[in-house]
Amino acid sequence: MLSTLHSRKGAQLIIGLAIGFAFGFLLQKAGVTTYDVIINQLLFRDFTVLKVMLTAMVTGMSGFHVLKGLGLAQPKVKPGGFGSTLVGALIFGVGFGTLGYCPGTVVGAVGQGALDALFGGLVGALLGAALFAALFPRLKRGILSKGFFGEATLPQLLNVNPWAVIVPVSLAVIGLLYWLEASGH
Repeated sequence: MLSTLHSRKGAQLIIGLAIGFAFGFLLQKAGVTTYDVIINQLLFRDFTVLKVMLTAMVTGMSGFHVLKGLGLAQPKVKPGGFGSTLVGALIFGVGFGTLGYCPGTVVGAVGQGALDALFGGLVGALLGAALFAALFPRLKRGILSKGFFGEATLPQLLNVNPWAVIVPVSLAVIGLLYWLEASGH
């Protein structure tokens, strides 16, 4: 079934578009496409964004490894390093803190009619991507190559079964989510 789907690019686009709409709808329903919610997360006043992200992390991590165990998914680990992580975090953080949107929430906010997300976020993201692409050859020889750690995942670095990482991380996240709810955050 999956090999048939891999050969049908049109079907892949339709499925991707449908999943994108569903994702945007769920982001909007969770309230994380609203500027005030995102800014209040950065000010530690509203933890909705953190709750959504942690829930998605545990769901995605667990779901992926279940699918991998069933032979329905294969990991495609991208190589990384501390320099590239630092640059990415700075770009993301400046955009997130300045405008109050991340790449996923900016598209959801545009979908619900937020003009600041359309003109500041979407246009800013496209201009930022173009600037990064123009500077990439120079950055690649410089900071992006610093602290290279390759394609290793945390379970590979620890030399353990992935579930030895997934289970304790998931339990810790569930405990944190429970604490946030119980404390009224």
